[in-house]
Amino acid sequence: MSEYLIFRLYGPMASWGAEAVGGDRHTGMAPTRSAVLGLLGAALGIKRDDETQLGLLQASVRIAVKQTVPSTLMRDYHTTQVPTRARGVSHYTRKSELSENELNTILSSRDYRCDGLWIVAIRLSADVTFTLAQLKNALLRPKYVLSLGRKSCPLSLPLAPKVMSADSLFKALDTPFPSVTRSKKEDDFLFGSNGRATYYWEGEKGDSSDKAILTTHVWDEPLSRARWQFKQREMHQLSVEEGNHVSL
Repeated sequence: MSEYLIFRLYGPMASWGAEAVGGDRHTGMAPTRSAVLGLLGAALGIKRDDETQLGLLQASVRIAVKQTVPSTLMRDYHTTQVPTRARGVSHYTRKSELSENELNTILSSRDYRCDGLWIVAIRLSADVTFTLAQLKNALLRPKYVLSLGRKSCPLSLPLAPKVMSADSLFKALDTPFPSVTRSKKEDDFLFGSNGRATYYWEGEKGDSSDKAILTTHVWDEPLSRARWQFKQREMHQLSVEEGNHVSL
């Protein structure tokens, strides 16, 4: 048996940052490792420039995600005014940027996942600094406002975090949460559930004979917050009828 911290994420819009080239900002299907670490860091009150504490949090946890509701993709077209970059000049507010005489227009697009519902499982690694109880209490009383990848994507359901024991990661992710409506059937209708679930996890692959497991290498392991640098990690993915999967 292992201990897990389980909580759910839902909002009308979410953005799980993926590799970005040029002005396009894509989103992953499910919460990335960096997004979950950012959520936990905000709940704990760790500032963005505190790389020491962020590094300790990063080393403490292993993350897995279950997507219970397929989300839809929405693309938002942006035009933004920015000043010409000048040596030795830094702007710390939007008002400061717009006070410049010479402004340029940047064209970009932002992708969002709409009406997705995810369950997140946190388990501790060998290098533990934060406990599951600490993380749970932080999610119940976050120091900073929590969001789903972007500040414009607020949470629309309580996280309902809980610490529990389970004999497999999948069983932990299959833990039921209270219905949002009066019944699970109404929930399925409201959120568009099709009875399938997609699991994302790191670490051991599980039953390697199951050819449905897809292993990819994603760029979502934070390397430097100051320089916005990330490194690759190995991630496994399995999409099945809910409850029908290999043990792990």
